[in-house]
Amino acid sequence: MNNSLTKLKIIVSSILSTLMVMLVLNACDTGSSTSVPSATSSSEPSMATTAPPIDIDITTEATTGAVSTPVPTELVLVEPFETNPPNTAYQPVSTDQTRAPGAMTQTAYSVTILTDSLVSPWAIAALPDGRFVVTEKAGTMRITTADGTHSEPIGGFPEVDDRGQGGLLDVAISPDFASSRMLYFTLAESTAQGSLTAVGRGRLSDDESMVESFEIIWRAIPYFDNSAHFGSSLAFDQDGNIFVTTGERSDLSTRPNAQLLDNGYGKVVHITPDGAPVPGNPFVDVPGALPEIYSYGHRNIIGLAIHPDTGEVWIAEMGPRGGDELNLIEAGGNYGWPTISYGIEYSGDPIPGGLTVMDDMEQPVYYWDPVLAPGGMTFYTSGVIAEWQGNLFIGGLGSKRISRIVLDNNRVVAEEWLLVDEGQRFRDICEGLDGALYAVTDDGLLYRIG
Repeated sequence: MNNSLTKLKIIVSSILSTLMVMLVLNACDTGSSTSVPSATSSSEPSMATTAPPIDIDITTEATTGAVSTPVPTELVLVEPFETNPPNTAYQPVSTDQTRAPGAMTQTAYSVTILTDSLVSPWAIAALPDGRFVVTEKAGTMRITTADGTHSEPIGGFPEVDDRGQGGLLDVAISPDFASSRMLYFTLAESTAQGSLTAVGRGRLSDDESMVESFEIIWRAIPYFDNSAHFGSSLAFDQDGNIFVTTGERSDLSTRPNAQLLDNGYGKVVHITPDGAPVPGNPFVDVPGALPEIYSYGHRNIIGLAIHPDTGEVWIAEMGPRGGDELNLIEAGGNYGWPTISYGIEYSGDPIPGGLTVMDDMEQPVYYWDPVLAPGGMTFYTSGVIAEWQGNLFIGGLGSKRISRIVLDNNRVVAEEWLLVDEGQRFRDICEGLDGALYAVTDDGLLYRIG
C-alpha cells in the first residue's frame, strides 16, 4: 500500500441530497430549507443514512464557565448509533449520560490512508512546521510528513516495558519547541523492580536522528511487575504546565490504590515541565498525599485533552466490561473507581458493591455500554469543517471506530461514529495544521480525515 492508495469516501447523489433535506427539515426547526450538505462520508455505518430523525431541543446558550459547541443549522440528529444490548442493567443518573442521539456530518470530507508501514504506533502529535511526531510502542519514534513519508526510527529512550499495554506511549510538543526542540513523553519504564508509568523529556537533535539527553522527570510509584493499565497521556495546559494520566495497573491487589493518595495509580497529576508539583494543586497540604495529584479514582486513562478555550481538562477512561467514561476533571475530584462503576467484571460479576453512585464521588459526563475502549482524543479547533468546531474526537480501540462527541454546556448532545468500515483499532488522533484530523492505528496505518 502506498500514497497512491487513497480512499475518497464521498458519495454525491441527488437521492442522498434529497434525503438530507428531509432529515434537516424534520430534525432541525430552523425555518430554512437552504442548508443542504453537498455530500456525506461513505465511511459512516449504513444506519446513519437511514435511521429516522428524532426531535431533540439543543440549546446553545452557555452557562457560567462553560463554552457551547457551535451547532450548525444543518445538524442532523438520528437515532443513537449504539443498538447493541448493554452489558449491564444499570441506569444512568441523567438521560443524556449514555447513548446520545446520533449525529451526521454534513460537510464533504475525504478519508485517506497516508501510510501503512508504521510499527505499532501509539501516539501522534503535530509539530509547528506541520509535520508529525509518532511514537512506536517498542521504544522508537518517527517524524512523518502530511503526505505519509516518514523518517527512519529515532532512538534515545531508556528501556521500556513493551509487553501488553506498555511501551513508549504518549508524546507532547513543548510550547517553546521552536527554540528548545524539547519533546515530552510517557512510557512504561522497565527496571529490575518492575515497571511503572513515567514522564520523560529530551531534545530532538538538530539532524533529527535521535532524542538527546533524555531524562525521567516524574514516576507513578510504586513499581509493579505486570504489563497492563499504564495509561497514559500528557498535555500542556494554558500556563505551560503538564497534565498526566495513569492507570491502576489492572490487578486486584493494585485496584484499591486508585482511591489512595500516597501513590501514582489511577490518577490525573499536574506537574511543571521539570516534574515538580504545580503550586496550588489540591493535595499539596494533605499529609501523606503525593502533591502532584490533581484527581483520583480512575481505572485506566489514555484519552486526555485540554479544552482550547476554557482550559478545562477532559479525559476518556477505560472501564471494565461496559462503563467506559468521559469525564470533566475537577481539582481534587474523586471519580469513583473501584468503589462505583457503570461496568462489571469481565467474568460478568458485578464490581464488588455493585454501586454506580456515591456521595462525594463524581459522576461521568457520559459513559459507553458496550464499551468504546477509548484511545487518544483531541478537540477540533479548525474552521475548515465548521460543524466540527469544539467537538471531541476519540479513537476507539476494541470498538474499531472514531467517535465524534458534540458537547453543549459540558453535556453530550450527540455522538457520531466515523470510519467504522475500516475495521481498525484507532490508537490516537490529533488535528493537523491544515485543519484535518490525523489518526494512527495499531496495524500501523496513518489516516488523514478532512
